[in-house]
Amino acid sequence: MMRIGCAAVALLLGIGVDAPVWAQPLDLASGGPVTVTARDGIDWQQEAKVVIARGDARAVRENVTVTADRLIAHYRPKVGATAAAQPAAIPASTKAPGNAAPGADNGGNEIYQLEAIGNVRIFTPTDVATGDHGVYDMDQAVLVLTGRNLTLTRPAEIITARDSLEYWSQAHRAVARGNATVVTTDGREVKGDTLVAYTSPPADAKPAGTTVAKPVPAAAKPGDDPLAASGRIEKVEAFGNVLVRTATDTVTGDRGVYVPDTGIARLGGSVRITRGQNQLNGQEAEVDLKTGISHLTATGGRVQGLVTPSDGAGRKAPDAAKSPNPAKGPAR
Repeated sequence: MMRIGCAAVALLLGIGVDAPVWAQPLDLASGGPVTVTARDGIDWQQEAKVVIARGDARAVRENVTVTADRLIAHYRPKVGATAAAQPAAIPASTKAPGNAAPGADNGGNEIYQLEAIGNVRIFTPTDVATGDHGVYDMDQAVLVLTGRNLTLTRPAEIITARDSLEYWSQAHRAVARGNATVVTTDGREVKGDTLVAYTSPPADAKPAGTTVAKPVPAAAKPGDDPLAASGRIEKVEAFGNVLVRTATDTVTGDRGVYVPDTGIARLGGSVRITRGQNQLNGQEAEVDLKTGISHLTATGGRVQGLVTPSDGAGRKAPDAAKSPNPAKGPAR
């Protein structure tokens, strides 16, 4: 095992530094090398093929940064690499200026998993995810966060969860589990036991099957339009104890689908709309989070409602002279 003091190492991955940079928020699975720094030192365990950074650890790859109390990088030989290939972690002090370490085979190894422990924060210029513990699987391009304060903050919404928060960068979706909530910057709110948010590809994402960078219009460049750079949420699916809240109504159901562009949420299964003391029950509901208007429908049954009448306060009493005398019977 090699122990390095307060230093930096370059974790040489399968993609070279000259590869085009595509905007894939919180995506560590593509780009150039990962540079790791730490305050308290770095352990390089060659036999275990592990690099451990301790104390204010930081990993940076292109525009994605991971910070934590401790970072653990697991690496392996690349397919077809020779047995003499240099390990994936090379101390910066052994490098020749501007080059890799002498005799190093930069393509010989690749990181397949990056683990972050304690005060985890992974961020780009547009997106931020936090938690106590995080594991990034390079093969699947998925980040799984667990622990307290699980949040994914994006330009137009904040997603929170109690049990786990998954971010599939190249599949363009996020999965929040356990008392999951998505709140938009304009105050719309959807809750459920599990939420699955589907996002559009970023404006300059790499088109499938291409190897040459696609020109990006100036208005869609990252930094000019955060939503374009991050990718917009196109749909949110909610499962279990679903709740949608408007300025006037609280709507609950077993499942639901929310489309942010339209502001429409559709709920199904034991739907209940509550407004003040009034309540309506049915099988399906459509809620417009922009207007606050809710519609309840019945499928194969009837819509039921409980409407609390006014207590009569402030109503004008009937004129006794015009009222019929009960003793004389009804007026003729």
